Amino acid sequence: MKMVRGRTGWLGGLALAAFLTAPAIAAQTTTMPSTLRYGSGLMDTPVASVLPHMTITGTYSGFFMDLGRSLEINASGDPIGFGTGVDQFYSDGSLAIGLFDRAELGASLQSFNDAAAGGNIWGIFGRVQLMRPMNQGLGLAVGGRYLTAPDFGDGPSYQPTRVGFADRRFRETYTGLDDVNTKLSLYGVATAHVRGFDQGGLPPHDLTFSAGYGTGMFQGGDRLSFYNFADSEGWFFGSAAHIGLGDSSLLTLMGEYNGFDLNIGAELDAGGIRLGAQYLAANYAEPAGGYFSEYRKPRFGIMASVALNPNGDGLLSKPSLMARPAPDTIRIPASPPDTVRITREVGTPLPDGTPANVCLATGANVQVRVSAQGDTLVGPSRVSIRTLRPGVVFAGTYAGNAPWFRNDEAIAFEERQYDKSGDELRMDCGQIMRIGEHMGVSLFARRDADRPFEIIYVAARPGIWQGYQSGLRRTRGK
Repeated sequence: MKMVRGRTGWLGGLALAAFLTAPAIAAQTTTMPSTLRYGSGLMDTPVASVLPHMTITGTYSGFFMDLGRSLEINASGDPIGFGTGVDQFYSDGSLAIGLFDRAELGASLQSFNDAAAGGNIWGIFGRVQLMRPMNQGLGLAVGGRYLTAPDFGDGPSYQPTRVGFADRRFRETYTGLDDVNTKLSLYGVATAHVRGFDQGGLPPHDLTFSAGYGTGMFQGGDRLSFYNFADSEGWFFGSAAHIGLGDSSLLTLMGEYNGFDLNIGAELDAGGIRLGAQYLAANYAEPAGGYFSEYRKPRFGIMASVALNPNGDGLLSKPSLMARPAPDTIRIPASPPDTVRITREVGTPLPDGTPANVCLATGANVQVRVSAQGDTLVGPSRVSIRTLRPGVVFAGTYAGNAPWFRNDEAIAFEERQYDKSGDELRMDCGQIMRIGEHMGVSLFARRDADRPFEIIYVAARPGIWQGYQSGLRRTRGK
């Protein structure tokens, strides 16, 4: 199918408008793997998420392929006969960076050869996120890829193909057919993020499903009989299962259809070091050889990538699944073996106390009772919390003992700086909502507040909250 004029215009305009207007949102979705050439995504298709702010990925990938019986062409471009097969390793390199949690930019080097080996091909790519779920849900993004087309000195430029290198037989204008131009590929993509079923002995996992439409590489050349097998009209699809293997490792099993080829693969991300293997063009049977056979031939590929995050706890960017909701319960462990167990007779009245709500760092209230003497009573038996310490544990993560909290350090959130403001206070969870996270501790704002927030809150201790205000001049923690 030919590349329809006009589609590039509205896709490009949509990408520019999105970059200028889309708000920055703290990432809460599953860490996506590295593509073979174009930043984050599946193997060859994009997804509707981007790298976190200032996260950098460098990727090297390649595959072995026997070109079969290649057609020899003279200086005038006329065929003069068939040559012998060439078994060669074709490799690609790319570098990508995330910006403001809403955009991703990068560059690729797909070929660095003389004219006889395919010429030089380098490119740039980028993607802007229009919509991102805070956790589960649907994400939308638009983006593009631009690759150079080598000029062999005989007139037309030789367009890049889906196998990654230029081809003398794949020209911008092919005799008797419509224009073929794969240098610029614009696309729109939607991705559904689904939290897995972490029950029944299954490991923690998430699922993602993507679908999109693109021009250029996703559909250009589909009217050339040797190049296409099934015409997708520019549509592409993909899905992945992301399986947690501990606190900092993620195994991704994925499959995709890029408009021409069906690819399957796996990628292991061990704390920011990523290794993968792929079976590419799996929808084709192994051909017997012949002219153009490389476009109808499956091939094995490998890749290695590293993800760096200078703003994180360490240099490497560790992968993660979607946030799981914390249980809104108080966990009271069993008494130690060397303690004295005191039992009460049936019928003994329970200690009296006034019901009170304690707002936890999970964003949910838990009810306790307060006695006339000021004791906090918990559990069905209304046991004094003082007799249970230090064994009693409230759900959630609290900032009270964190060095950054004790040192009055500022909080950076959504491109603003917040400083500690006012005294500690008590709040009801019905008044606030979770908006993000800082150093492992959840951030909250009042439900009636608008972005950008003037004041945000962190839970210092169960039921005790500390406000942080934007625009204050720091006077403490110097």
